[in-house]
Amino acid sequence: MKYALIIPDGAADVPLEELGGRTPLEVAKIPNIAWIARNGRVGTARNVPPNMPPGSDVATMSLLGYDPLEYYSGRAPLEAAAQKLQVAPDEWIFRCNFVTIIDGVMEDNSAGHISTEEARALIEQLNASVAPPDVRFYPGVSYRHLMVAKGEFKVATTAPHDILSKPAADALPTGQGSQLLRNIMAEAGKVLADSEINATRRDLGDNLATDIWLWGEGKMPTLPSFESRYGKTGRMITAVDLLRGLAGLIGWECIEVAGATGYLDTNYAGKGAAAVAALDDCDLICVHVEAPDEAGHSADAKGKVAAIEQIDRHIVGPLLERLKAEGDDWRILVLPDHPTPCTIRTHTAEPVPFAIAGKRIESVMHGLFTEHDAAAGDLHIDRGCELMAYFLTVR
Repeated sequence: MKYALIIPDGAADVPLEELGGRTPLEVAKIPNIAWIARNGRVGTARNVPPNMPPGSDVATMSLLGYDPLEYYSGRAPLEAAAQKLQVAPDEWIFRCNFVTIIDGVMEDNSAGHISTEEARALIEQLNASVAPPDVRFYPGVSYRHLMVAKGEFKVATTAPHDILSKPAADALPTGQGSQLLRNIMAEAGKVLADSEINATRRDLGDNLATDIWLWGEGKMPTLPSFESRYGKTGRMITAVDLLRGLAGLIGWECIEVAGATGYLDTNYAGKGAAAVAALDDCDLICVHVEAPDEAGHSADAKGKVAAIEQIDRHIVGPLLERLKAEGDDWRILVLPDHPTPCTIRTHTAEPVPFAIAGKRIESVMHGLFTEHDAAAGDLHIDRGCELMAYFLTVR
């Protein structure tokens, strides 16, 4: 059996006025995913357990078949795993965003999608002039970075994309160890204000990296391998460290694709071609595409529609063709990790639609891959972590 899992991150949404009262999934021209829905089954999966944050960390862990209530320890540790950071047992890992705060309001959680080169230079400045003893910063990609700190933390932090257009001061870290985090954030803001990189960005009219934002804290988790759990080998294609880290923790190799950016301009065709080729060497290929989520955070409904259409054309289409060449021994599953409604520009915990087709998957209602049809379907997975077992073992 060959299996393909496609994750259009954040693709689920709500009816939008600019789309004539329809959702991006309802507007998008997605003939390949529509084929899966018509010839297989549509339903919903709740990937975010009650009382857990609706981030891609929690939701994707669930989607890959691991219960976040048992294994989740924070977002930042997953990204640290992607970078293969050596972290001591008494050290905590924090996500460190470059953000744009104007007049106290969180205007942009990505500092205008600052380039990786600019960000790396700023991280070097922070390590040289801001980091106290037992604290160090690690560069990542674009606005996404990490900070490791030794100590005891029992803090409450907030993701910056959850407070867009809201006062940043209301969401600063609280709890044991929070004063250290606040001090570091304040000192970083002073350094960034005098940065030549920001001076250049100001001249170009780009959003400035006015501040860092610390969140997503945790210690490094240990997960059983996917093969020991499900008896299948897998590989991951993504442009996001969070997914790279999760893949590494469950024993999957990550396939790097040139031009894969994590944004709307990502190399969709390259990801599709790499996924098709990977099926020769593994049981399950997982393709994650961040673009719909980025469009949701930017309130870009048309961009989200375009991203979903590109995923269908360049990733789902080639994979479906390749799988059909296997005869009957295949299955394919398409679902977002969580919704990212353009109306609120952040994640929600609602169940997401999925479409699944292939061997022994019987069509029931011939629905479409939309929020409405999935909700009207007869297959609803209340614990999203159980969907993977259904996908792999249903008979």
